[in-house]
Amino acid sequence: MLEDATLLHFPAEGEMMTLREGGNGWTCMYPGTDPMCADAAAMSFLDAWMKKEDPPETLGFVYMLLGDEGASNTDPYATEETADNQWVVAGPHVMVVGPEAKPMLDSYPQEVPEGASQPWVMWPGTPYAHLMIPIE
Repeated sequence: MLEDATLLHFPAEGEMMTLREGGNGWTCMYPGTDPMCADAAAMSFLDAWMKKEDPPETLGFVYMLLGDEGASNTDPYATEETADNQWVVAGPHVMVVGPEAKPMLDSYPQEVPEGASQPWVMWPGTPYAHLMIPIE
């Protein structure tokens, strides 16, 4: 998958750089310390989230095999932990994103399980709600 993916780099300062154009519909990004790879539908979802627009009616898949540095489970735009935003640092995980994932979301907890070791819904109640699935 990675051998023909588009590779993007987000430097600490400056504009995003395309390191390589791919041809398989996957994009791998290196934004700081949270590298991830996403299929084309998930890239559309992430683009809508960044622009604060409604996400497309598609089902997408993202993987973050190195985990992340942390994010709010309740506020898609929080940049730091607060007393009430359920900040979570997730280990390696995959995400199922997009409004088409809604039927799955109803079956999982809306809060982070202890240790973030079981699947849960991140950003519940927002258009950007998605399923987080920890992996080892």
